[in-house]
Formats: sequence, structure tokens, C-alpha cells
Amino acid sequence: MGGQRKPPQGRDRALGAQLRAVRVERTNLSLEQAAEAIGWSISTLSRVENGKRHITTEDMATVLAIYGVPRPLREQMVANARTGDQTGWWARDLPGMPHLNTLISKESDARQITSWAVSVIPGLLHTRQYSEAIMRADGLAGDQVEVRWAARQKRQEVLRKIDYTAFIHEHALRSAFGGREAFREQLEHLYAVYDRGIGVRIVRQHPAALLHSWMLMEFRRDSPVVYVELMRSAVFLYDEEVKPYQDIRAKIEQSAMSSADSRRFIGWMLERL
Repeated sequence: MGGQRKPPQGRDRALGAQLRAVRVERTNLSLEQAAEAIGWSISTLSRVENGKRHITTEDMATVLAIYGVPRPLREQMVANARTGDQTGWWARDLPGMPHLNTLISKESDARQITSWAVSVIPGLLHTRQYSEAIMRADGLAGDQVEVRWAARQKRQEVLRKIDYTAFIHEHALRSAFGGREAFREQLEHLYAVYDRGIGVRIVRQHPAALLHSWMLMEFRRDSPVVYVELMRSAVFLYDEEVKPYQDIRAKIEQSAMSSADSRRFIGWMLERL
């Protein structure tokens, strides 16, 4: 990794998180063992995984080969890295390496996460039946649903260690995915999370320019990242693209019901199911 190197860019945070996810999910290598196998120092690999060092496509190809990623998948990931200099970072599902690995890695490193949900309850707060009903509505087959739910459960583990607040529009509480009983179970779960110190605030008005759901992840040392999930892909936003979402969060906080009123509202909806 010698010679002149560009300063790290937004795409390097996404690539670094993806490489870390591959190491953790597909190998048994510790950071130290992986650095030795690649021929880098431990600090160099750490900086790469944390997005603090520019990653070339040659770096990407080398690391993925050492990690034993099959050639077709490796070539696809390198091609994605080559186009990652464009605005944002598109992370489409790849066989054996969905964008969820990158998301899980980022969520596990976050100190604070804020979700804004327009039409469905955020995934970090899902119950199984409700979550699976949404996935089937998106056209996923049975085996895909099972894999996605397992990944969602893994994501939910971060709630034990982070500061999490979900702002949920009232519309999401009126979309009964999975039927009446499944939705009742979901609302009961949502009502109970307050006892675990999880913040849930309901928005009954619709602030301007909030036409899609998103999740803002903030870290102790790194810059914040916004995650936007689409139909069959997702986008991670960095740097100057994050600021508008931070501004929008302030607007949502002003218009949202208090936590106490939000819990009473959820209880009121449960009584009417």
C-alpha cells in the first residue's frame, strides 16, 4: 500500500465496513491474523476497516482473495468498488454477501441511531410475524424470508448497547401487515420497548420533505452515516449528504409527540384492535 495515496473519501467508509463484514462473517481471522496474511500492519488494516484510509480496487481484490471470497463474487465487489467514487454508495444484494452485512457492521459500531419511519415500523423494532409479512409483500420467497429475518434478529442485538430513538409516523401504526393478531403482537412489542429505555415517538403531522424512511447512525470517532433502504437495494450517504437529514431530524423532534404521549397513543390503538 505504498506510494502516493488519495485521502479517504465517503466511499472508503462503505468499502471498509464491507471488508470488515467479510472478515467477520466469512473467515475466522482476527484483525491481527488478517493483517499478517495480507502483509499489512495491524494499524493499516484497522484504518482501512474504519474508512480512514483510501482503498484502491487493487487493495479490494487482494483482501477479498485472501479472505477466500469466490472469484465471481470477488469480481462483482471489485467492480462495485470501482464505481463507488460516485455520489453515495449503492449496495445491491450479492449472492452470499448482501448489503445487510455492511449495515450490521455499521450499526454495531454506532453510539446513537435515529430512525424515521413513514409507512412501516422500523426493522430494529420488528416482531417476527409482522416482519415476515412485510418481506412477503415485497415479493421475497420463503427461504429468503427466513434468511432476512435471521439477519434482522442479529441487527436487533445492538439495541442493548446503543442510544436508539424511532420516530414513527401515525400511518405506520395503521398498516396491519400480517393480519390483526400479528399486528397486535407488534404493537404490544412497541408498547413494551419503553421499559427497556428505547425511545419511540409518534408523529401525527407530516413534516415537509419527509417522503421516505431513513436511519441516521452516529459514531464516537467517525462521521455520521445515513442509510436508506429501497426495494431491492440500499444506499449509504456520507459527508455533505448527511447534513440535510440532521436538519430534518430537528424538524421531526419539534413535531413529534412526547414519549409518554406516544406510549399512550399506542395503548389507545391496542384497545381498538
